[in-house]
Amino acid sequence: MNINEKQMIKRAELRDVPAIAPLFDQYRVFYDQISDVELAKRFLEERIQKDQSVLYYAQLEGTDQLIGFVQLYPSFSSVSAQPLWILNDLFVTENVRRSGAGRALLREAARMARLTGAKGISLTTSGQNKAAQKLYESEGYIRDTVYWHYDLQISQED
Repeated sequence: MNINEKQMIKRAELRDVPAIAPLFDQYRVFYDQISDVELAKRFLEERIQKDQSVLYYAQLEGTDQLIGFVQLYPSFSSVSAQPLWILNDLFVTENVRRSGAGRALLREAARMARLTGAKGISLTTSGQNKAAQKLYESEGYIRDTVYWHYDLQISQED
């Protein structure tokens, strides 16, 4: 199936969350989280209500079938003194992967970044996710080989 001709990319609004939440839940399960559609729904609702993220979804034209989403969070580069976006989540349902839906979502994210005057988009992906790496690089993303990425896990029980 050539998704590029049969999809629509839309910016999510609060009313779209119940339809997107099952996809977001699938995304979390893909990353070894326990399925919890209600948690997914609450999380997305809160991000949209508080204007803390921008969420786009892909839908097969003429249907109610959602096939993917991308979620970006605003941030800033102190060194360049410019806004930037963090692409935290990109997911396409397994049955339509490699069909153009992920690429269309990435392009919509880039369009939004340009419109908001952002310096760019930053993302992190698994070293084993070769398909995603190939897609990102084909869209102009450059792998950072200079800076090291660190995470600090914060326990809420301390």
